[in-house]
Amino acid sequence: MKFRVERDVLAEAVTWTARTLPTRPAAPVLAGVRIEADPAGVLHLASFDYEVSARSQIAAEVTEPGTVLVSGRLLAEISRALPAKPVDVTLDGTKVVVTCGSSRFTLLTMPVEEYPALPAMPDAAGVFDGDELAKAVAQVTVAASRDDTLPLLTGVRVEIEGEKVTMLATDRYRLALRELDWRPASPDVSTAALVRAKTLSDVAKSLGASPEVTVAFSTGSGVDLIGFESGGRVTTSLLVDGDYPAVRRLFPDETPIHAVVDNHALIDAAKRVALVAERNTSIRLAFSEGQVVLDAGQGDDAQASESIEAKLEGEEITVAFNPHYLLDGLTAIDSPFVRFSFTHPNKPVEFTGQKTAEGDDDRSYRYLLVPIRFAS
Repeated sequence: MKFRVERDVLAEAVTWTARTLPTRPAAPVLAGVRIEADPAGVLHLASFDYEVSARSQIAAEVTEPGTVLVSGRLLAEISRALPAKPVDVTLDGTKVVVTCGSSRFTLLTMPVEEYPALPAMPDAAGVFDGDELAKAVAQVTVAASRDDTLPLLTGVRVEIEGEKVTMLATDRYRLALRELDWRPASPDVSTAALVRAKTLSDVAKSLGASPEVTVAFSTGSGVDLIGFESGGRVTTSLLVDGDYPAVRRLFPDETPIHAVVDNHALIDAAKRVALVAERNTSIRLAFSEGQVVLDAGQGDDAQASESIEAKLEGEEITVAFNPHYLLDGLTAIDSPFVRFSFTHPNKPVEFTGQKTAEGDDDRSYRYLLVPIRFAS
């Protein structure tokens, strides 16, 4: 095998393909990136750990076709460090020689015949706008659990009904719901899938810059798989197995108390006040007519307080939140104003966005946060 490719093109492709490689692979070959040099002048790169696969292809000057398997992370580091010149890659026995200008690296190959077969991309189910998908995923995955002992909650439930897609995620302390449109291959499609939040977030970040992202999935055939494709890059992932809890019912049917606050002003104030919030302590928000007062700290500890303008409908109310969860929800809302909907100081509070202080709230994104009980 022998080929030449531009340094930036190679570095980007290898880095993208190797990004999901496991740090502790079940077998040594799973730490590798498979590179196939096609006589048609195309390099096919692939990685796979039996759960997530990544494939990309780039143009190259292929002198001798062939296939090799090398350490993905090492090749990514080397390719990024090379000078800005064409890169020559040659297979020499059991070693791969990488030459770029006066730089020369030699990498050991792995037995490519031991590499597992890559999963086939399922049939395309529909197409998302890349930017819209990236934005929606970022808003929802913020609420997914990071606790691997609860694998169900580390996933995002994706519900599809025709042209409407709903994504939900929860870690038991907060719940995020996002609705968005897509272009389905079949107008009467109706299905649901539980996708790993980490995988979904990674895909959205890496493919979200593309104008369109094609999504495909297969269920009921013994292997439940979801796939994403854009610009010659393909990622597949096994779905999370299990029944996701019925979390929609957690959103309150009626909320007698509402408050509207400038979102950017609230984020800035919350960040300042949170500086004195010790670990596992809360930020308190006291809503009254015309203002909300934020404060943290008590007793002999450091304390902070700040008030900003707010519009209140209903009785005065005081709630306390985990500072990080509060800021996660506020940051996920991209509207100028945030609307809080309350039922009781100790019951979950719903966050939605508003374009103006007087307008209706945008319910395409809803963030539900459980408050922290505090002494009156």
